[in-house]
Amino acid sequence: MDALFSDDATLKENADNQTDHDSGASAFPLDRGGEQPVVQVAVGPNGADADGSEPLDASRALVLSDFVPPSAGAGERLIRLAYRMGIPGSALAAPFRKPAKTRLLATVDSPLIGDRTAGVALRAGHFLIHGAKAPIGQVEFESSSRMSPPFERVIHGFSWLRDLAASAPREQCVATAERISKAWLDANPEPGKCAAWKVEYVGQRLLAWLTHAPLVLSGLDPKLRTRMLTAIEDTARWLDRKAGRAEDQFGAVAGWVAVTAAGLLLPDGKPRRLHGEAGLVKALGEFVAEDGGVLSRSPLAQMDAIALLTDLRACYQAVDRDFPDALQVMLELLVPPLLALRHGDGGLGSWQGGGATRADRVAALIEASGVRTRPLKDIRHWGFQRLTGGNTVVQMDAAPPPKPRQARFGCASTLAIEVSDGAHRLIVNCGGAALAGGQVPARIEQGLRATAAHSTLILDNANSTAVLINGALGKGAEQVEVERRVMRQKGGEATRIEASHDGYAARYGLTHRRILMLRGDGEELRGEDILLPRNSKGKRGKIDFAIRFHLGPHVEARLAEDKRGASLLLPDGSLWQFRIGGDDSGATLGLEESLWVSGGGRPRPIEQLVIQGMTSRSGGQFSWLLKKMG
Repeated sequence: MDALFSDDATLKENADNQTDHDSGASAFPLDRGGEQPVVQVAVGPNGADADGSEPLDASRALVLSDFVPPSAGAGERLIRLAYRMGIPGSALAAPFRKPAKTRLLATVDSPLIGDRTAGVALRAGHFLIHGAKAPIGQVEFESSSRMSPPFERVIHGFSWLRDLAASAPREQCVATAERISKAWLDANPEPGKCAAWKVEYVGQRLLAWLTHAPLVLSGLDPKLRTRMLTAIEDTARWLDRKAGRAEDQFGAVAGWVAVTAAGLLLPDGKPRRLHGEAGLVKALGEFVAEDGGVLSRSPLAQMDAIALLTDLRACYQAVDRDFPDALQVMLELLVPPLLALRHGDGGLGSWQGGGATRADRVAALIEASGVRTRPLKDIRHWGFQRLTGGNTVVQMDAAPPPKPRQARFGCASTLAIEVSDGAHRLIVNCGGAALAGGQVPARIEQGLRATAAHSTLILDNANSTAVLINGALGKGAEQVEVERRVMRQKGGEATRIEASHDGYAARYGLTHRRILMLRGDGEELRGEDILLPRNSKGKRGKIDFAIRFHLGPHVEARLAEDKRGASLLLPDGSLWQFRIGGDDSGATLGLEESLWVSGGGRPRPIEQLVIQGMTSRSGGQFSWLLKKMG
């Protein structure tokens, strides 16, 4: 163990020089050096600028103001109004002609590729959803049946059609598609009020039927073909009325995308298409923030939105119509924020309920979208900050959690970080709350959304924002202030971020401030977690605190003999050392068990470093250093 810490003398520099927290000094001093101009913003709920005056980063090619609704003449506006009032589309599109028989006008060639493994499992007779198997013959397809959210999304949303299509040539998949579709139609003969009739699932289901029509309409059973066409038309009519009353904003987007697609692919569809385009533009404007990040702050919702628009564009191409400029601009807005959450391995970080989505899934989605761009570093509205240096990537949640009405498995993760070194994840969050119900037990979903499941500071084992059931959030962090700057040092440049949140202010009278500084070569990350009293007097007494650093799934950790540091060995032989600064709080460093959820929904045991102890209710300061050796 002593050999691993041969450079302890360097790492402990100034470790015994305890300073007063109000001075801003640190046991691992954050050298101010020569500083470039500061980018500073106070972030309110949903990442909105507190004063509305902070300009967007100059490197952004697009902003939401470029999102202009499609122009429509007086005639089209009149048609749209009449259709919304309930006049049939056939009467508006061809008033002197008999209504056309329901059929599809074109075959859609979607560029999106499903999960081949899940498709092969379907052909073998069972659903494979986030690692959990369910025999097709034992699935209760009724809307009222109790399913976990992942199973609801896949089965009622018919996303399994894409997986099936990716598993083999169409001829080998039709029988399976017909078997499941018939079972679902038998169990749901008409619209209901349970899970299968959530607007989100209905929209995804209709879009799947339209984009994968050859799988469900080209079989040998003419009765099933007739039933499917009737279901497509009935579902489109249902969405005409219900899309604007979705349970949340993503559901509205899914509903309006399906309405628009039906207007493109079904006869006499122009009134429906105009109706859908208007609803979709409005829904997208309420769903996406200024920098292109969705207001739920969920990377999974961001990916789903990109996928919906990509499929919709394929529907326009199928009927030789131009994709509206407004929708293309929105697609181009959605991609750069997602890229900012990629680590060195190309996969996504574990944020707001998502797992560590695999690199191939992200790359395939971006390729299908056709958008070629670079990631944003400062996504202040979506709320994530990205620091890069050498092979090191640091991600930080620097905004309040989403509002309850926008949250989708919202997490109390404010000021949490993730760190990767090349293809290896060094510090992670547990993630996976949105995937609970597969291999991840549903009963631990709330725990995965808690502050303790993220790499940040926690007071008195209490969440910085209240975590409620059904993915909702309560009171907590409302205001986050962020300051980002580039600093010149003797050895080059470094990027410094300082952020604070008020999640503990009401309960404990303390504000949490976190300072990060990443050296330009990426081989040193210095951090300070500071607790500041809400007012000048502060409170008496002490309170428990813990600062957690969940370690990547392949990191081998060993504590130093002095319990003030640890060695972190990566699979490629790279060695990082972690040290905590000297202070009089009596804080110690420990190594504990933890859990990490992969993008496929598979839980894996990992370890976590925990700085813990008691701190004064009048404030405290805790510094730490992560340094790559050799």
